[in-house]
Amino acid sequence: MTKEEKYKELVEDIRALIDGEKDMIAVMSNIAADIHQTMGYWWTGFYRVIGDELVLGPFQGPIACMHIAFGRGVCGTAWKRAETVIVPDVEQFPGHIACSSQSRSEIVVPVFSHEDNKKVIAVLDIDSEHLATFDETDRKFLEEICGLI
Repeated sequence: MTKEEKYKELVEDIRALIDGEKDMIAVMSNIAADIHQTMGYWWTGFYRVIGDELVLGPFQGPIACMHIAFGRGVCGTAWKRAETVIVPDVEQFPGHIACSSQSRSEIVVPVFSHEDNKKVIAVLDIDSEHLATFDETDRKFLEEICGLI
């Protein structure tokens, strides 16, 4: 099965899984678990915007940084820019926050408020232990998934 085929099934699974659920933590928990299990990524999780920082939310994988400042690292940069950031090699990203030396590439997708489509309320962070794991296919489908929250 191709990556695109996996993502198409994943989007439909997530749609059905979260249909009618109002609690954002419950939704994020199951989305992180489903992406992680289906795609086999090294770390999959959310950071929620609380005040002036990102705070660790539901995730799958090894322990992680608990607080990230606005504009810091890949997650803080995606929040600041309000756009998806794909990093083929985290060693080449200025200011990368190394929560683990095993992380080699990363994608971070903002989650926007339904009330204000420009307000970032969280980010979906996915790390791989391999270089150049993420591409435009990941961007397309992960942005669609984040739009379901």
